[in-house]
Amino acid sequence: MPLQLPAGKKIAVNIGADFDAHSCWMGTFGLTSPGVLSRGDFDAEVGVPRLLDALRRYEVLGNFFTPGHTMETFPEVFQSVLDAGHEISAHGCWHEPIMKLEPAQERDLFEKALAQHEKYVGFVPRGYRSPAWDFTDTTLSLIEEYGLDWDSSLMGRDLEPYHPRPTEVRYEEGNRRGEPSPILEFPVSWYLDDFPAVEHIPGVNAGMQSPEVIYQRWKDHFDFAYQRVPNGLVTITVHPQSIGRPHNLMMFERLLDYMTSFDDVLFTNLSTLYDLWSEDETAPTSASASSQQL
Repeated sequence: MPLQLPAGKKIAVNIGADFDAHSCWMGTFGLTSPGVLSRGDFDAEVGVPRLLDALRRYEVLGNFFTPGHTMETFPEVFQSVLDAGHEISAHGCWHEPIMKLEPAQERDLFEKALAQHEKYVGFVPRGYRSPAWDFTDTTLSLIEEYGLDWDSSLMGRDLEPYHPRPTEVRYEEGNRRGEPSPILEFPVSWYLDDFPAVEHIPGVNAGMQSPEVIYQRWKDHFDFAYQRVPNGLVTITVHPQSIGRPHNLMMFERLLDYMTSFDDVLFTNLSTLYDLWSEDETAPTSASASSQQL
């Protein structure tokens, strides 16, 4: 079941920015000291303007996965993201640690996040990315129940969208897999995420990898998709507080310079790619359609 990319386009690239600001420190890590929250200040007040400027110069539009807490805390900066034309997608209420929540708590925060989107964006989002990229046994059903189209949190593929399947865990027998969800999954990868590679969190994550290592890793993914995965998708995740540091931003701009040098690569947001998805396995890909026209 391929993406049906526009004529002349070979693969797609999505730049997804997780605009967490204070919330990832409060939610995922449970840290609220002034020193830690200042990293969230940098995210909003320095990282976002730098990232928006880079994406504007390369004429790349993508997704900003934004917790409601960030919208409430930095409304002017969030408005600048809206004004730049990027798609705003759900990313929790306050980057809550989903795996620690009871089902009723998860539902309540999911509803509050959607209400925050309606307040600050004007409508509910079409897609969701789980804080810290994890699901409970009920997360997928919540995404389905509230009528979203797609998710970008799971890792069952790397360079192609797919429909995730719920799994019943059984230790003495094989796990039992449910039917594919109607939700379309745009997979993520820790290998294509800047945060674990560069953010130093004492006692938790060493970070501080060389930008050259990250550049080569991301370029290799792009090259593999371009050469071997027709109608594939490279989903790169950046965090303004991470990619906005000078050494990381210069690396990222060099990657954008490389990827945008290919005229047959589509840079767009995930809802556009959802609309280009076909459930018809016999539908021709853009490459085969082009060959039929020759």
